[in-house]
This record gives sequence, structure tokens and C-alpha cells, in this order.
Amino acid sequence: MKSSFEVFGLPTGIITSWESIAERVVKAALRECGGFEDDDILVLAETAVATAEGNIVRLSTITPSSRAQELGEKYQMDPRTVEVVLTESDSIVGDIPGFLLSMKNGTLLPNAGVDASNAPPGCVTPLPVDPDLSAVSIRDTVKALTGKTIAVIIADSRTHAMRLGCSGVAIGCAGIPSVLDDRGKSDLFGRKLEVTKRAVADNIASAAELVMGEADECTPAAIVRGLGLPLGDHTGVETIDATECLFMGVFRNSRVDW
Repeated sequence: MKSSFEVFGLPTGIITSWESIAERVVKAALRECGGFEDDDILVLAETAVATAEGNIVRLSTITPSSRAQELGEKYQMDPRTVEVVLTESDSIVGDIPGFLLSMKNGTLLPNAGVDASNAPPGCVTPLPVDPDLSAVSIRDTVKALTGKTIAVIIADSRTHAMRLGCSGVAIGCAGIPSVLDDRGKSDLFGRKLEVTKRAVADNIASAAELVMGEADECTPAAIVRGLGLPLGDHTGVETIDATECLFMGVFRNSRVDW
């Protein structure tokens, strides 16, 4: 991997349902950095992708269950939003006022990724139905439109344990491995690394979010150029089971009274 790279934000305007987000970013790339180049990595905000795919829920169409009403009252949430979160979640593992901590597709995340930010008024946006498939489709469309071979990351914003603020995390990936295995390499003093794996896709997502923003920037995409990562037919974001997770294990086994 090269020691320097460039990141270009791609303002697209407001994305609407059932339009081609790939066509939007191709036009934005021409304006901002002369168009796509081979080996570019395109990072896209999950809300924009979900919106383009028509995955928007109008809350007026939701009838909350008794459980949703109970949780909404307990955690100061709109019961209709809670109902959408329950539908999107594999399970609920924790909660604080305003948020339900959910397991979804092997990932731990607040509110199952359901978000009102950057959604039309009265609506919420769940995650794309299949972020990896979305990444593959967008990659193929950019190739068809430009002739360039790129990688695509679908990114979300997440908090991290005991840290304030959000950073980027990859929820869909196509064209590059999401994790690079450094086990077996030597450290500065010749010791072999035994457990180190680099979350490359997450790190790229975080770098891109510095220029994408979280508010009204209308910049739901970015190109990361010059990393020198080998592109291929890689698809998917590597995850681990909850039983292998350090944080989940600590909370599961802890008897500490905080």
C-alpha cells in the first residue's frame, strides 16, 4: 500500500428513489477530479444508496406493535421508528435513551442502521437490503459507463466503545478485500505478528467521511485515489461471531457493577 493518497468529495445534489446513483457519481467525478481512474475506490454513504434503491419507510404507514410502544415510551423514541428497528433487527442486545443496540447481519449497530438523518420529512431510511450486492452493482455500472475498473465501499457511521463521535465503517464492499492479514510479518524488533489484521475498508471509509460530511453537505460519495491496493473479484465485509468479539465477551462475562 502506498504511503500517500488523495480523497475527492463528490457532491451529487439530493438523491431520489429509483435513480442511478452510479450515473450521479460519474458526473460528479468528471466535475471534481477529471473522472474515474483505474484502481480508484468509490465510497458511498449507505443512506444515499438505500434512497436510490427505494428503501425508504414513511412513518405514517407504520402501525407500532405493543412491544414497540413499550420500548418507545421507555427509551424516548417514536414507537413507529422502534417498529421499523425491530423489523430490521435480528435481535436487540442493549439500549439507552434514543437508541436500541441491535444485531443485524452479524454486525452490532444502533437502531439496526435505521436513520432519519438525510431522509425526507416523516421518513426513515433502513440500510440497503444487501450492501455487498449494491457495491457489486454500482461497480459494474461505473465500469460500463467509464471503462474504468474500480472498487466500491458502502459506508455507514458508527460510534466505538468508550469513544465520543462517529467514524466510518464499511457495510458493503466489492473489488478489494475488506481486511488485510498482517500475521506473520515482523515488527520493528523482528517479532512475528500473531493477531494483527488491518480493517482496510473501514479505514478507507473513515478517510472518505472527512470530505463527505454528515449534515447538509450533499456529498454522499468520495473517491480515494492512489492507495495502490490490488483490485480483484473480492466481495463482502469480513465479520466475526459475537462469541469471538472482545467487547461482547467482556460484557457477557462481566459481573462488574458500573
